[in-house]
Amino acid sequence: MKIAALLVTAALAGGVSAAAGAAPEFRAKVNTVRWDDLRFTYHAGCPVGPSQLRTVEVSYWDFSGEPKVGKVVVARRVADDVVAVFRQLWAKRFPIRRLRPISAYRGDDDASMAADNTSGFNCRFVAGTKHWSMHAYGEAIDVNTVENPYVRGSTVKPPAGRAFLDRSRYRQGMAMSDGVLVRAFASVGWKWGASFGDYQHFSTTGR
Repeated sequence: MKIAALLVTAALAGGVSAAAGAAPEFRAKVNTVRWDDLRFTYHAGCPVGPSQLRTVEVSYWDFSGEPKVGKVVVARRVADDVVAVFRQLWAKRFPIRRLRPISAYRGDDDASMAADNTSGFNCRFVAGTKHWSMHAYGEAIDVNTVENPYVRGSTVKPPAGRAFLDRSRYRQGMAMSDGVLVRAFASVGWKWGASFGDYQHFSTTGR
């Protein structure tokens, strides 16, 4: 009985793998966005302002099957939908490498992708254009960017994503047409960017 009690106490403190006992409950919290989470991703002239954004703090499973808590910045109006998506991913134990606002990478999309980071808001244009990305509205999330690279012709971002160009063979963390990740986003009306080679990209509009 003493050993069991110690395991429960340690699990609650986050010191025991979920495999050692009952999995912790899913946690979610929608917070007013802090400047630290926008320092390198927001600037004057962006299509949405800080008051229209929220930091969503959620539980997720890492690639080792360990429970973690991360943050993603999204538009206020979609925050509850984002919680619903991550709740489903948690229930299915879909793995996420890391979940950090892209300001942790000084707003550098390439650096965030290279780190296999899952991220949301970033006030930037669609690559090679002067059109705002859906990330600039806080209505897009890129998930597991190495396992789900952006592919356009011979361009693959991040470069490590070349190992995952064969989309017919499922590997951990990949988005598949009828897989957990795609279904979770579809359940709240979000669309996947696979049709234009952006396998990491999910957004409210499909752009």
